[in-house]
Amino acid sequence: MKHSYSGYSLGDFDKFDCLKLSKIVYLVLIFVLRGYLVWLISITNMKDGTNLITWVFPETSLFYLSLLSGLFGLFVVVLLSLRRPDAPAWIKWSWRHCRSILILALLFDFSISVMGYFNWHLLSLNWLIFQATAVSLLIVLCVKSRHFSLNLQEFPEKLPEWSRKNR
Repeated sequence: MKHSYSGYSLGDFDKFDCLKLSKIVYLVLIFVLRGYLVWLISITNMKDGTNLITWVFPETSLFYLSLLSGLFGLFVVVLLSLRRPDAPAWIKWSWRHCRSILILALLFDFSISVMGYFNWHLLSLNWLIFQATAVSLLIVLCVKSRHFSLNLQEFPEKLPEWSRKNR
């Protein structure tokens, strides 16, 4: 643990002296929350918002299941927004398990695609293979990332008043 932070500069830390979040977290969240992202983009499109949803999700049940799998991602977004000093104990506990939550979200999302392929014959085999590759890559990145491991070990604490003044 002595040299865990040796490759990072002062700019890699936030105002609580915690390492800034790994980009892998954001990649996984974008992937898992794509149903919500498509939904938000379609809402902002004043012409015809439903065309985008039906183009990305040909079956409405796939769209709703994508929103369901995105709930894991929304939970992580809530954790990120509440991750600060004096956070309740459940936030600290949940933060330590954030990697497992993200991996569960990825696996649940992929299982929905598998169900869409085999039960409803909605997705092409190429899309399913692409998604399996993306999910596998994201899971490997989550597990192997030293940066993400350090993020999970840290939790913001109140800093002495003098250190905030000297920044």
